[in-house]
Amino acid sequence: MLAPMRPFLVAVLGYLLGSLPIANLVAGRRAAIDLRTRGDRNPGYWNAKATLGRRAALPVFAGDVAKGAAAAGVGALMMHGSQGGNWWLPWLGGLAAMIGHAWPVFARFRGGRSVLCFVGTMLVAAPLAAVVALAICGAVWAVTRRFDWAARVGVFGFPFVEAMFDPLTRVAATGVLMTFIGIRFGMAALADRRDPGHAVG
Repeated sequence: MLAPMRPFLVAVLGYLLGSLPIANLVAGRRAAIDLRTRGDRNPGYWNAKATLGRRAALPVFAGDVAKGAAAAGVGALMMHGSQGGNWWLPWLGGLAAMIGHAWPVFARFRGGRSVLCFVGTMLVAAPLAAVVALAICGAVWAVTRRFDWAARVGVFGFPFVEAMFDPLTRVAATGVLMTFIGIRFGMAALADRRDPGHAVG
């Protein structure tokens, strides 16, 4: 395959993987509901857990993580097949999946905030840092018994953990993905202010 085509293919496949509406597929099958009209209207794991229950929402958790991991995996395969290295291709695939999750072509471009897609991406792009961050997340959860706080510590502390293992260029690439998450949360906050009860997914 021609080298210039690799990033394009990674981006397209990543976006399509991210566009798979896992949460709504699970919610539709379990309870025949659309999560975009229930709870905080975010078609993701947290709303699925609040609406369907923790056990029913587990496939959403696993599926959203898998989307990011698969997209980053496509990038990793393309990276190993190229002469120039192109270390950033797993990050590109993950970012494309996060964009697809946020604005999914298969769900009328109304999606989630992409946090779990980010987690899946990092499991492939920066596995050692991801394992350490998951251990920290587990420790915080064990102490506080609050998974939401543990998840925040694990995600937002990730660049600091990654800086211990990876070059700063890769940490900066991770920062780009985290900036996207921040934008999505900012959009949700603005939507709430304009129309209370409505949230950007």
